[in-house]
This record gives sequence, structure tokens and C-alpha cells, in this order.
Amino acid sequence: MATDDLSGLRIREAVRGLVVDQNNHVLLAHLAFPARSVWVLPGGGLEADETHHQGLLRELREEVGLSPDEVGPHLWTRTHIIPFIDGKWDGQRERAYLVRTPRFEPAPLLSAEQLRAEYLVDLRWWTVDELLAEPDTTFFAPVHLPRLVHEVVTLGPPAEPWDILQRSTPHD
Repeated sequence: MATDDLSGLRIREAVRGLVVDQNNHVLLAHLAFPARSVWVLPGGGLEADETHHQGLLRELREEVGLSPDEVGPHLWTRTHIIPFIDGKWDGQRERAYLVRTPRFEPAPLLSAEQLRAEYLVDLRWWTVDELLAEPDTTFFAPVHLPRLVHEVVTLGPPAEPWDILQRSTPHD
């Protein structure tokens, strides 16, 4: 789909981090929305005048308690078309960046109540094999997140960021 097809839509700008430890385990956030639960990379919407790197550093501190020394390469841009946040947005465009870090115990700066208000209910370290073995009843965003993670962890970051466009359907 061409970018022109998104004209007139209210697209929220966001950022996410593929947080990978020294053993190639990946930290994911579990979001529990009223209609569906989904596992995603930690991150969220950008604030006014915030760069992607600034937003990612803020989101990682708030959601997982991580203050990385550096942000790695831009891995992919995902445009997700689905109305959300009480109808305020028609979709979201997010950039995902690689964040390498020693293993740590997540300790979000936000309170449990603040995290629940953002639908975040759990954080979990996964092996790539666990991601690939999850049954079809486990939802990931993007849908092919296990494959994307596998490619980045085993082959390294792409030479150019991937572009992922996803339109949600009732069964997506």
C-alpha cells in the first residue's frame, strides 16, 4: 500500500525496542486489551517534539526500567491500521530498534496502576525457540514477530529497515 493511501488517517507515531540479552533472549510486553491480548516489543507513542531515540529511551525506562547506553540500528517500520485509543487514532506507525543489553530483572518506573492504564500487564523474557513454538492462539504484533526476531537474532540487523504494513481484521 502506498503512503498516499494513508492520507486523511490519524496515524500515531510510536517507537519500540527489540531488547535482546547476551544469551539472545528477547524481552516482550504483554498488552491486555478488552478484545484481545497481544505480545509486543516494549515501547509506545512519541510525545510532542520527541525523536524516536528519545521516545524509546523514555519508554524503556518507564515500562521496563532499562536505561541502555545506546540504541542500535533501525530494524523495521510497521504501519498498523486499526482504530484505537478510544477512537482518537486510526492507526500507528512505529519504528523498531535493536537494543542489546545484559540480562536484567524488569523494574518499571511506572506504577502497576499506570501500566494497566496503558494495558501493559506482564513482561517476559523469551528464547527465540519459545517464540517460534508458540501456538496460533498466542497473538503477537506484528503478527510475524517471532520470525522477525529470529531473523534479527540469527542473521543480524537488516541492511535497510523492513517496511511492514498491517491492516487488522476481526480474525487478525
